[in-house]
Amino acid sequence: MSGQPRTGPLTGPPGRVRIANLANALTLSRLVLVPIFLLALFAGDGHQTAFRVVAFVIFAVASITDRLDGLLARHYGMATEFGAFVDPIADKTLIGSALIGLSMLGNLPWWVTVLILTREIGITLLRLIVIRRGVIPASWGGKLKTVVQSLAIALFILPLSGPLLVAASVLMGAAIVLTVVTGVDYVASTVRAVRQPTV
Repeated sequence: MSGQPRTGPLTGPPGRVRIANLANALTLSRLVLVPIFLLALFAGDGHQTAFRVVAFVIFAVASITDRLDGLLARHYGMATEFGAFVDPIADKTLIGSALIGLSMLGNLPWWVTVLILTREIGITLLRLIVIRRGVIPASWGGKLKTVVQSLAIALFILPLSGPLLVAASVLMGAAIVLTVVTGVDYVASTVRAVRQPTV
């Protein structure tokens, strides 16, 4: 969820850049990997070690593309309106499919999935509502939330038990706290920015 770069309290859309670039290709690849990830996650009875490891690898690769597309967009002038719009959709699709899949398999409580997805969908809708005024840049807390959330989900994809499963649960707990706190902060920042008179 690093996304395309944003550079102000309410920044306008990126300048015109070719849509067909590497950053956008990585963003789209994340969407392509989602159904492949789900096939691996639910392969067999959904609890076979080999397939769960494969699902973990696919999820990890997809998550890495999230870091790479943002870096490329920022440092090599590949930021586009298309990328800024599709990147969060790709992120939410990956995270959402993983959470729902894990809950369907009984590995993650449904309330955790509902809470995280409610926050993510709500923030995405808020971004769409204020998109004509620009976008709020991702905060440090939001970026930390994304990292912790991805790591926690990745650990739950693996067939862990004992102390490792406890560690994964603690990390998921931290992700839940960050999810709520950063969600409230984003809403507050958006309200303050919208109330500012436009120049």
